[in-house]
Amino acid sequence: MKTCVYDVAIVGFGPSGAVAAGLLGARGIRTFVCDRAQDVYDKPRAIALDHEITRLFQNMGVAKQIKPYLEPFTDSVFYGVEGQVIKRMSTVAEPFPLAHTPSVVFTQPPVERILRAHAASFPSVTVALGQQLLNLSQDETGVTLQLQDDKSCPSTVRARYLIGCDGASSTVRTLTDMALEDLGFDEPWLVVDVLVNEQGLSKLPVTSVQYCHPERPATMVIGPGRHRRWEISINPGEDPEQLATPEGTWKLLAPWISPADGELWRQASYRFHALVAEDWRKGQVFIAGDAAHQQPPFLGQGMCQGLRDVSNLCWKLDAVLKGAAPVSLLDSYTPERKGHVTALTTRIKAIGKIIGERDVDKARARDAHLLDECGGVVKPVPRQDVQPALQGGLLSALPHAKRGTLFPQPWLLTANGARRRMDDVIGTGWRLVLAAHASQGMQQAATSNDMGAQLVQLGTPELTEADGLLAKWFADNNAVAAIVRPDHYVYGVCQTAAELSEQLSALCDVFEPAQVSP
Repeated sequence: MKTCVYDVAIVGFGPSGAVAAGLLGARGIRTFVCDRAQDVYDKPRAIALDHEITRLFQNMGVAKQIKPYLEPFTDSVFYGVEGQVIKRMSTVAEPFPLAHTPSVVFTQPPVERILRAHAASFPSVTVALGQQLLNLSQDETGVTLQLQDDKSCPSTVRARYLIGCDGASSTVRTLTDMALEDLGFDEPWLVVDVLVNEQGLSKLPVTSVQYCHPERPATMVIGPGRHRRWEISINPGEDPEQLATPEGTWKLLAPWISPADGELWRQASYRFHALVAEDWRKGQVFIAGDAAHQQPPFLGQGMCQGLRDVSNLCWKLDAVLKGAAPVSLLDSYTPERKGHVTALTTRIKAIGKIIGERDVDKARARDAHLLDECGGVVKPVPRQDVQPALQGGLLSALPHAKRGTLFPQPWLLTANGARRRMDDVIGTGWRLVLAAHASQGMQQAATSNDMGAQLVQLGTPELTEADGLLAKWFADNNAVAAIVRPDHYVYGVCQTAAELSEQLSALCDVFEPAQVSP
């Protein structure tokens, strides 16, 4: 039996696997990706994305294809025990920090098919559907996969590295004995998608709603077009399978709509968990997406988290495979992503606690506390405020509030007055961005380094801002320079030429003997 050899193998061709294959394919990495299913998953899953992910789609070159399936996320209004508004989540004001709508809703199946087609378009990517992973073994030089197709024909694939993107019941995670940590959340919910008609729309709220009612917590999300999503908690003693039937589902939807108000598109019962893998790498094997973590859906971050995983990992694999970085760079994957996911999941659990409190007295106390905190006037809180910074891994040793956060993407003005997003003008990769007021000494420190990052300075004809977003970022953070990673996270922030030289030297030491390249 012939063994096919690749640089990277990916098991799972859902959103995380498809984006990983697309990112590696665009870099010319020989990539094999397989999935046991022939088509995308047909049950309700993700419905929300954020601007970090739409920026990723922009960088991948698929944003225009995906745009028709996106719409801005409405505010989310939280109603308490007595039906009063107790909390409201919204979005940041313009100019948007990443040049995209900060929160969007989307329809997953067509978006997932676009991501799959994009990955398959690269000559270096081999896609094999209907392939089940039976076993794997690894040594210091790579991983061998034993596969079987849907006609029971076996095959073998060999790759330098393996990424398991094969979902919550991950075979890759199981075969490599990567344990999960329980972060303390386990609840049964019914998830329902309905295509609502005009009559139904007239009955429903014009914002997304969190019904924080102890007798049955529930969520209604306004999706694209006529798509409405309900997430409804399942009470003790109820049969999840029966509730997932049309009859059971319509009974739970009765407080809002009836069968005359729309078409039941799809529904499924789930157990919402808060789990994170203890380690995300074992030897040459990595896990990402639901294989590495699961979180409740209350902020719509599940798919976002998986795409952050592969965005973080793929530029590092590319650098290592091409000899631009030592293998030790891959050690930063687990601390960076596990720390971020754990922190965000903890915050999501706190939102879930507000929504899902079952004790009536505690729910009343919750309502009173939230209203007391805001002086009785509920003001919108941006969803983006819950995003944590990276706390470990490949970051500068020099502390700064913006270290490990996402670097902004402003709109730039071209010579003819047109507006373009910054990444489309200067590209991605390692960047060293200087404020317009950077001193000559700072400019000299920026140019006299060996790391090979792209040097960009504000106020030049190539970097003239339309809205002053970056200039404000530098001023607000008392910063003159920022070293930005290929995944747009800030490696370090500098106020003086000495600080910049020190950080560049430390970064070059990490990448020795290879030079960092964009």
